[in-house]
Order: sequence, then C-alpha cells, then structure tokens
Amino acid sequence: MPRRGDNRILITLGCTECRERTYSSSKNRRNDSQRVELNKFCPRCGSHTPHREVR
Repeated sequence: MPRRGDNRILITLGCTECRERTYSSSKNRRNDSQRVELNKFCPRCGSHTPHREVR
C-alpha cells in the first residue's frame, strides 16, 4: 500500500494586492508543477483577490 502524502506538499497562499499570507493548502507536486493561483477573500483588503503560491 502506498504511503499517503508522498507527492503532496504544503503551500502558503499570499494576496497579490497586499502581500499578506492568509491561507495554506496542499497540492500534488506531480500534477501541479507550476505555482497555484486561486481567487480567495482577503480580510485585509476586504475583497476577493487572486492569491498566489508563496515559497
């Protein structure tokens, strides 16, 4: 049985407007080799903004 989490890594998402890091998630390294960008709510900006993976 394969071990859980071999290809999954934890990432941090940061707002593209104010650069605050408010979300964390996991992604599959094999399927998503590029940086992830999701539209999330930023509590500091008070609106929905794109959040990009921060390394």
